[in-house]
Formats: sequence, structure tokens, C-alpha cells
Amino acid sequence: MSKLKKPEILAKEVIAQSRLFKIESLDLRFSNGVERTYERMKPSGRHAVLIVPVTEQGDLLLVREYAAGTESYELGFPKGLIDPGETPMEAANRELKEEIGFGADTLIPLKEVVLAPSYFSSRMTLFVAQGLYPERLEGDEPEPLELVRWPLAQADDLLTHLDFAEARSITALLLAQKLLMKDSV
Repeated sequence: MSKLKKPEILAKEVIAQSRLFKIESLDLRFSNGVERTYERMKPSGRHAVLIVPVTEQGDLLLVREYAAGTESYELGFPKGLIDPGETPMEAANRELKEEIGFGADTLIPLKEVVLAPSYFSSRMTLFVAQGLYPERLEGDEPEPLELVRWPLAQADDLLTHLDFAEARSITALLLAQKLLMKDSV
């Protein structure tokens, strides 16, 4: 447990916004008296899920979808926002059905992670999904996602694959490998 005292927030102000994002300026005073202005994405209160689906045949199910940030098609695991009133587990099962056309009998939480905590407060819960069964829900993607099967036995090759670069997917795969190796011993 850290003994550091959180800085005092002297002022908060939305300084820019788009249709999707608000940038907030924070004036802070640290316990040593130093004052700084930080900028961050204004917290939305909505968190997300990312799921590592594993078939009974030992395949990982990934999706290839367009990422506007990199202006390319990226390979990663199904993911999405948690809807109001949903639990992370419910959101994970819904996202699986929307993105890959499968539900899961078993969802195992791996870890809750944050991306760039200096700028974002959103949290993402990572899961392993097992006991997959076919069920499709309508999603919000603008085009059909490409489903990619990858043998779990070749997960190390996936880690070095050029299109598999998203940090949250890499983190989830490493944690899933650790969990699944422990279960197979």
C-alpha cells in the first residue's frame, strides 16, 4: 500500500470535445506544494470487456476488424463496452454472440486492466471463454467481422504475428496461456 497522498484537485474543466470524447483539464496541487495541470479523457463511467474464446478443439477465436486509430485491419479478441445495467460477465457473453456468433457456458475472469492510466480511467475486464455454443446476436459493427481460428498450441506464434499488436489482446493471451497451462497440469 502506497503512503503517497493523492493530489488536491483545484479545478476541473472540459477544454475540448467531439461527438465521442471530452478532454478535461485538471489543476492539481501535490502534497509537496507543487502545482501542475494535467489533461485526460473525461471519465464516462463505462467500462469494457475483452474475451479469449477457446474451443473444445483447442482453437482461439479472434476477429479481424478495422481500427480507425491505425487505419488498418487488426487481429484481436472480441471486446466491447458494458451496457448500463449489465455485469461484466453478461457483457462478455453478449459481445461473444455479437462478434463471433458463439455464447459461452464458462467465463473465467483473468484480470481488470487499464490502458494509459495517466489519460484514461476506463477499465477492461479480461475473460477466458470455454464451453462455446452457437448463438448469434446483432452487433453494432459497420461490416461483418472476419473470424480467425488460431491453434492455442501455436499461441506463441500469435504473439509475434504482425497484425496481432493490440496491447490488451496480448495481455489477455498471456494471462489465458498461464491459466490454461495451469489447468492442463
